[in-house]
Amino acid sequence: MTVIQVMLLLFVGGVLAWLSERWHSNWPKWIALITCLLSGVLLLPLYSQEPAIVISLAGAPSNWIEYSQTSWIPRFGISFIFALDGLSLMMVSLTVFLGFVAILSSWTEISDQPGFFQFNLLWTLAGVVGVFTSLDLFLFFFFWEVMLIPMYFLIAIWGHEKRAYAAMKFFIFTQFSGLLMLVAILTLVLVNANQTGQITFNYFELAGHDLGSGLSLIVMLGFFIAFVVKLPAFPVHPWLPDAHTQAPTAASVLLAGILLKTGAYGLIRFTVPLFPEASIEIAELAMLLGAISILYGAVLAFAQTDFKRLVAYSSVSHMGFVLVGVYAFDAIAMQGAVMQMVAHGFSTAALFMMAGAIQHRIHTRDMTQMGGLWQAMPKMGAVALFFIVASLGMPGLGNFIGEFLVLLGAFKVNMTITAIAALGLITGAIYSLIAMQRVFQGSDDHQRELSDLDGREFTALIPLMLGLLWLGVYPQPVFDLVNPVLASIQQVLAGAGSQLIGSMP
Repeated sequence: MTVIQVMLLLFVGGVLAWLSERWHSNWPKWIALITCLLSGVLLLPLYSQEPAIVISLAGAPSNWIEYSQTSWIPRFGISFIFALDGLSLMMVSLTVFLGFVAILSSWTEISDQPGFFQFNLLWTLAGVVGVFTSLDLFLFFFFWEVMLIPMYFLIAIWGHEKRAYAAMKFFIFTQFSGLLMLVAILTLVLVNANQTGQITFNYFELAGHDLGSGLSLIVMLGFFIAFVVKLPAFPVHPWLPDAHTQAPTAASVLLAGILLKTGAYGLIRFTVPLFPEASIEIAELAMLLGAISILYGAVLAFAQTDFKRLVAYSSVSHMGFVLVGVYAFDAIAMQGAVMQMVAHGFSTAALFMMAGAIQHRIHTRDMTQMGGLWQAMPKMGAVALFFIVASLGMPGLGNFIGEFLVLLGAFKVNMTITAIAALGLITGAIYSLIAMQRVFQGSDDHQRELSDLDGREFTALIPLMLGLLWLGVYPQPVFDLVNPVLASIQQVLAGAGSQLIGSMP
């Protein structure tokens, strides 16, 4: 199965990169880069492969491109179950692509233990691929933990001045929320075993299982909190700004581009299909939390003088649209949520790369010490302007499609919450353009001689620019890829008696 080959390639590539450090300090980054490129090549044929495997998901047909199941611990009903549909294929592709970007962004930044750095980077990618493709709940939790440990090391070892504090805060938040999810998984499995006489962690056998309204709500909250912490949403977001600010550039790219998406993916793949009735019960509250996150993140972003911290709070704001879109339970809104996941991965990863490039050149993240950088670095100024206007939702770029569809679909469900969320479009434009003005416009009082973007940086940034343009001008291929997935989830919700579901266009 292709996804297993990709994970093994990333795991082995990480080990080889670590071992190669003893021979030459440049070998690890080349091995890591080649590993990501080969992983991308393995995934390409899957885009021409039609979903041919149909498995029932709580009574609704679910289409899969690849599916593999091998018994692991039969006594406890634990198996190696890996599956790939349109949604997971898109997320795995995003993971590998942003891994390539992260490696290029750290090309000249990391001189201390470069082999161990690339090892942790590739193992983070492998863990995320496992999260996006595991359909045994024990296996899913295993990969959920695997991806956190190397990210902790990336922040704690190669981060900036407060790296130990930021890494520990990241670890505590994610581990505590992960513990809640583990308890929820075990409760779901044991209750199911008590009713059926069979212990299983199989996603398809547990989906839609009736726990009773009270217990179902409690167990669902274990999943919901774990995923919302990773998203992150208000009020469980405080780990994110510190982690982003103190992380090296490559780790910031991975955090913003893919680790946050595991939270959104978990809501779509696990929380809603496993607990449709309970999800419907909290839908309005979840949408409200998303709308609050949009405004709260935007206001705090406006108040920042640290460039990376501003981008970090903007992520809280933008991912709020995903929460609103998922829990609107409307076809158009859910399409917008998925589009926002991909577009945000492109635009925010690029902004963190830009922030890292500026810090590498002038040794500060303080925007009050910047100004007039366009004069010294016109190419960087132009590229930064592109990604900033993409982030604020400029029509014709991917972020606009995602946010517009979320608001369009959510408006049919709850006009008040949608109106609150729509204010994020205004606040987003304010802090984005002010950041652009503070960093690149005005006069350079320091009269610095700075190097502009080089070929390596353009190699990483241009594909991100093209991706946002493609998503903004022709998003239909993304919708075609994920529509069967969203349609099956909507059928599960329809079976649970939801009155909030819009029709699939």
